[in-house]
Amino acid sequence: MKNNEKTNVMRVLESKKIPYVSHSYEPDATMTGQEIAAILGEDAGKVFKTLVTQGKSGGYYVFVIPVEAELDLKKAAKAAGEKSIAMIKQKDLLPLTGYVHGGCSPVGMKKQFPTFVHETARDLDKMFVSAGKVGFQVELAPGDLQSVTRFTYGDIVE
Repeated sequence: MKNNEKTNVMRVLESKKIPYVSHSYEPDATMTGQEIAAILGEDAGKVFKTLVTQGKSGGYYVFVIPVEAELDLKKAAKAAGEKSIAMIKQKDLLPLTGYVHGGCSPVGMKKQFPTFVHETARDLDKMFVSAGKVGFQVELAPGDLQSVTRFTYGDIVE
């Protein structure tokens, strides 16, 4: 496989001396987060997806939630201090973050947006997030992810 390939996320983590383990797999456009967790041999509660939203004020926010969960937009708005928030359009993701749908990572976006991670991550020894490219994941400690993204924990899922 492509185990020696480095993504921007991996370069960012290495530059900050953050330990991680990279995982790669053959991506399939129809693959669900649960299927990715199964390929990784991990509980889906440890594998997180990265969602980008825009608040009523115009600000952008990043939410990192377990793959089997759905973002609760009301709870997310409350966490972000917004009246309301909505998912951004898929076509806006790449110009805004530098990442494509299915490969969006909270690490190494073009600009650091306020980031919130579902509170279940607090109890994990390791979590998985996209490595910034479809078919790549990085495994790292939640505290290490927090040191690079400065995220806030929150109750943000349905």
